[in-house]
Amino acid sequence: MRIAIGIGAELVGRPLLPAEVAQQACDAEAAGFGSAWTVHLSRGIDALSVLAVAGSRTSTIDLGVGVVPTYPRHPHALAQAAATVQSLCGGRLTLGVGVSHKPVVEGLFGLPYTSPAAHMREYLSVLVPLLREGSVTYRGEHFSVDGGFGVPGTSPVSVVVGGLGPLMVAAAGELADGTVTWLATPHGLASDIGPRLRASAEGAGRPSPRLVAAIPVAVCGDDDASRAAAREAAGTVFARYAGLENYQRLMARQSVEHVADVAVVGTEEDVARQLRAYADAGTTELWATPFGLGPAGAPDDGTSARTTAFLAGLAREGL
Repeated sequence: MRIAIGIGAELVGRPLLPAEVAQQACDAEAAGFGSAWTVHLSRGIDALSVLAVAGSRTSTIDLGVGVVPTYPRHPHALAQAAATVQSLCGGRLTLGVGVSHKPVVEGLFGLPYTSPAAHMREYLSVLVPLLREGSVTYRGEHFSVDGGFGVPGTSPVSVVVGGLGPLMVAAAGELADGTVTWLATPHGLASDIGPRLRASAEGAGRPSPRLVAAIPVAVCGDDDASRAAAREAAGTVFARYAGLENYQRLMARQSVEHVADVAVVGTEEDVARQLRAYADAGTTELWATPFGLGPAGAPDDGTSARTTAFLAGLAREGL
């Protein structure tokens, strides 16, 4: 299992300048990480634009975005943008796509959040061929596309799907290169998401899929009070996910009551042990999101830097 680092601070409520996020990618490469991921939030910076800059300033680190919402972007337009970034970063891009959430799609974009699973399957049927071959002919209920584009210097882009529910995971295995999750537990990955993903890929005659798991991580003190404070901070920083229906269903399937219960916290030895559980669950890449022990948006208390340094050691040396 590869250890990846999250860049940007949108998830923890401290938005950074685009240039700062690109610099974090450079710092991650220098620290020895093999990959770095950033998020694309509809009310934040455009992640692909940032990765275009980061890709042109780095040389070895793989770069991923999880996930670009599909409803507001036509698959041809997204494919063209991703192919351009792929050219700029020398073939190191992974594109994550997802249907987002009903309050975002309907409330912010004014678009109907209808048939998300069918929408995603058609979206991938257009997007993936465009990113592999540069052209597609497809006729469906949601999309009809006949044509393509040419981006000099590009190469096929790996596509992963934001998979929380069974139908999205199945589509990821059948039509894409894998799935990327947020707040999935080792148990949920081993008993549900992973087997469903692999079975879908095998049934479609596709290679073994990627299973990327994004989770909050914080290294803290070796006492109950420190661990409790870290979990309380996780519950505060990531509280908004508890109010989204898709994550509520994920938590229910995992028999988890609170977002804080998913966070990986503890001493360095505790964190390493918990990360090994993700490897044992079949995770191919662990996307760690370090967070501080203060409230969302507050200045970091140094926990994130300490956590990142520890994770860099694991990335270089392995679990």
